[in-house]
Amino acid sequence: MSRILAVHASPRGERSQSRRLAEVFLAAYREAHPQARVARREVGRVPLPAVTEAFVAAAFHPQPEQRSLAMQADLALSDQLVGELLDSDLLVISTPMYNFGVPSGLKAWIDQIVRLGVTFDFVLDNGVAQYRPLLRGKRALIVTSRGGHGFGPGGENQAMNHADPWLRTALGFIGIDEVTVVAAEGEESGGRSFEDSCAEAEQRLLALARSA
Repeated sequence: MSRILAVHASPRGERSQSRRLAEVFLAAYREAHPQARVARREVGRVPLPAVTEAFVAAAFHPQPEQRSLAMQADLALSDQLVGELLDSDLLVISTPMYNFGVPSGLKAWIDQIVRLGVTFDFVLDNGVAQYRPLLRGKRALIVTSRGGHGFGPGGENQAMNHADPWLRTALGFIGIDEVTVVAAEGEESGGRSFEDSCAEAEQRLLALARSA
C-alpha cells in the first residue's frame, strides 16, 4: 500500500494554486492506486511554532533516553511530525515561492523534522562532523507556484530561487534525495501565460500519478 504525506504550506485556501495543483495529483494518484492512503499536514493555514531554546536543548541532549519530562514535552510535536514522515512512502509538499523562499510555516516544519539521531546523524572525523542521513526508500514531490517567470533550472531568475532548491537540500540531508519539482509560473501577471503554465503542470502531475 502506498502511503502519502501531503504537506500544504500556502496560507491561502481555495485561492492557492500550489494547493490546487497538489490536489490534482492526489486525486489522480488515488484513482490510479485505490488502496493508497493519504495523510495531510497543514502548515500554511495552521502554522507550526518556531523552534525554541528549550527545543534545541532537548533535541541535542547527549543522552536522549535521559531527557526530562519537560524535554519530552518540548519535543512532542516534533516527534509527531517525524512519525508522520516515517509512516509515509511519498512526501508531497505544496508551497508557493514567497520572496524567493518558502513560507515560514514550511520552514518551521523542516526545522521540526530534521532531528539529530532521528532523521540524520553524524560522526566526528578528526574533530569534523561527517553527516549521514537516516531515512531510506522515500520519495518527494514538490508542487509549487511562483509569481514571476524564469525561476526554474536554466531560467534567467534561477539564482533567485531559494525555495525548492533549499527543500531539495534539506530533504536530501535526511535521506530523501529522489525529489521531483513541478512548478507553475507567472501567477502575478496572470493571463494566458499563467494558464498555460498551470495546464502544463497539471499534465505533468497527472502523468506522474498514473506512472507511479
